[in-house]
Amino acid sequence: MNDIKVTRPFDMLNSSLNKQVLIILKGNVQIRGKLKSFDVHLNVVLEDAEELSGGKPKTKYVEAFLRGDNIVFITV
Repeated sequence: MNDIKVTRPFDMLNSSLNKQVLIILKGNVQIRGKLKSFDVHLNVVLEDAEELSGGKPKTKYVEAFLRGDNIVFITV
């Protein structure tokens, strides 16, 4: 993550803005896309997003809003 020191969870997300992230939702739904914004509730907006099935693209979205209480895991 570049030279940015991560001391809080939001530091990691801030350093990941405009970068590709993989988000796993409840029900093991996987969404990959460019992180455009997030808030304190961990609601997330992704750009050029795609839902994955078996690691392969299933459905593409120009923009996607993911509600924070459905997010289980975010990797950058």
